[in-house]
Amino acid sequence: MLGIVIPAHDEERVIGDSVRAATAAALHPDLKGERVELLVVLDSCTDATGELAAQAGAHTVSVKVRNVGVARAVGAEALIARGARWLGFTDADTRVSASWLVDQLAQNADAVCGSVGVEDWSPHGIHADLLHAHFLETYSDRDGHHHVHGANLGVSAEAYRRAGGFQHLACSEDVALVAALEATGARVAWSAAPRVVTSARREARAAGGFADALLNAVAFRLATVPQLCLAPAGAA
Repeated sequence: MLGIVIPAHDEERVIGDSVRAATAAALHPDLKGERVELLVVLDSCTDATGELAAQAGAHTVSVKVRNVGVARAVGAEALIARGARWLGFTDADTRVSASWLVDQLAQNADAVCGSVGVEDWSPHGIHADLLHAHFLETYSDRDGHHHVHGANLGVSAEAYRRAGGFQHLACSEDVALVAALEATGARVAWSAAPRVVTSARREARAAGGFADALLNAVAFRLATVPQLCLAPAGAA
């Protein structure tokens, strides 16, 4: 059995799309009918996230911790207890590709760190084009990258257990898990094959996560623009 974990805090606007995309990945014919269970971990939700996730076909479990490390760990342990041999992790504001699980398993690794793509930069308003350009210049979306995203991460249940699972961190729980996996000698694939599209939203659900990284990138680029504009004519 394979498992998919999606942590969510007040994600009623996007959870349906996330679950439907994950469900499509679970039904990919190259999985040859292997059972896949999809679990949305509702963390301190006060909106209709749970109802909409269930309507879209996901199982749900609730916690009240406002801690993504705990949420991912709860989901992982629940699915391992139900017999999952492989765990795929993504986020509520992310849509995985139809071949996402197949592409993770095809790496023949203990864990797979995938990259992310963004289709809509408009949440950043007048800075959307600037941020998009910065992302294209600085982000490595190819095999051999060294990005770690909870929105695109896979790991065998055995390797997960050996590494001690997710630490109960409010952010960077994914980075900590990958470091622990490497410390155990796990084979980690850094692959661009498993595809996901994530949000460029400005409102971070976890401080220090992808949304904060984008806001920091905007601030960095805006800080460098005046320096470029003030460079003397003809300067190298």
